[in-house]
Amino acid sequence: MDNVRPSTVTFDTELGRCAVRWTDAGISGVLLPTVGGRSGPRLEDGAQVPRFVREAIDGMVAVMAGVARDLRDVPIDDRGVDQFRRAVYAATREIRPGTTQSYGEVARSIGYPDGARDVGAALARNPFPIIVPCHRVVAANGALTGFSAPGGLATKRRMLQLEGAPGYGQQALFGEEHVAL
Repeated sequence: MDNVRPSTVTFDTELGRCAVRWTDAGISGVLLPTVGGRSGPRLEDGAQVPRFVREAIDGMVAVMAGVARDLRDVPIDDRGVDQFRRAVYAATREIRPGTTQSYGEVARSIGYPDGARDVGAALARNPFPIIVPCHRVVAANGALTGFSAPGGLATKRRMLQLEGAPGYGQQALFGEEHVAL
């Protein structure tokens, strides 16, 4: 019988304490650090997790430490995700560590050439950050926009810095949150 209630465990990354949820079908959610931190069973305290969860956590920790780790093989439980968002997430998972694509490029890659804003809306609801690397999707001019995770654009910039993405190691001169998709 399938595990219908996800289990959760917390783990440390360069960004801070994260959490991951899973079902028997795959990872069902990744929670980035919050100001107050994350609570729950700690991986470090010997929490028992399935092998695919341990491998996913190891991969996310590596990515956030600047290692170019490919997480495309991490199984995700996207049963509650509509078809359009599944397509957006699949295309986003193809973006290599240390690189970026624009919202428009992701939209075109799924056959929706005028869908940059819809891609942005789908990524704003991404339950699998890091595994579905929405932080690698930027405005057409390279500006950081639309990151709804805790810490907002500062977290997005930090994630890109950790991965070594060119152009994201310095503070911007102008507020990027006002740049259109």
